Amino acid sequence: MDAQLSSGITSDDPAVGLRAVVALRRLAEQVEAAQVAQARRQGWSWDQIGDALGVSRQAAHKKHGR
Repeated sequence: MDAQLSSGITSDDPAVGLRAVVALRRLAEQVEAAQVAQARRQGWSWDQIGDALGVSRQAAHKKHGR
């Protein structure tokens, strides 16, 4: 994690902390998309992906299916 993001997480300034929250959400979305794509390339079913993400097959497919 980069130093600016790390310091934002522990900042006493809500503006800085909230910007860090947004950055973390974006990073999490990018990591999730990359890992779902990798799972699909490896033949994982939408059921398996949904289980791993803690969501239904339908929710995983709706969000990441193409």
